Amino acid sequence: MPSNRAPEDDDWCTRHSVLRTAQRAAALVNVLTTVETPTPEDVAAVLRAYGEADPLDVSRQDVRQMRPVADSLRDVFASPDVDAAATRLNGLLAGGSGPARLTSHEGRTPWHIHLDSDDDAPWAEWFLASSCMAMTVLVWNRQRPPGGVCAARRCTDVFVTSGGPPRRYCSGRCATRERVASHRRTRPSQ
Repeated sequence: MPSNRAPEDDDWCTRHSVLRTAQRAAALVNVLTTVETPTPEDVAAVLRAYGEADPLDVSRQDVRQMRPVADSLRDVFASPDVDAAATRLNGLLAGGSGPARLTSHEGRTPWHIHLDSDDDAPWAEWFLASSCMAMTVLVWNRQRPPGGVCAARRCTDVFVTSGGPPRRYCSGRCATRERVASHRRTRPSQ
């Protein structure tokens, strides 16, 4: 039986796992909501970093349409608890995704699930559907919100939580920066 996977796609399942898909959602939310005027090149760079293959035809209109999706997904990341995350995800799924379907993109990839309307759906529709699907599975598996918003004073990035203890910061760099700032604030002046 022929395989739909080419040898160069051996890591396809790793690159497109639920966790990586949620991390891609966070990265897209960050570029679309924290950069004043994100460009198609900004979005394409994130997509490439998370395994999407060229050519990536992302237009300015695609970016404009993806920004409100990013705002909606940011609300899921900012959910204070699992009930709020599930409620927000249910609303997004009800309003912006199609029925579940399997696709291999005409034999170019292994079979996988999509919630967008078509393999050629607009970027905003794909972004919403794939992000909601990944975050829904994370809520289902972990029974807690899929991520958070960085607690650092000068950072508004969202992040995906791991299966470990709860996180407050998007990165070790932000956590260290906050610890140093806190230490400086509590240290007596000389």
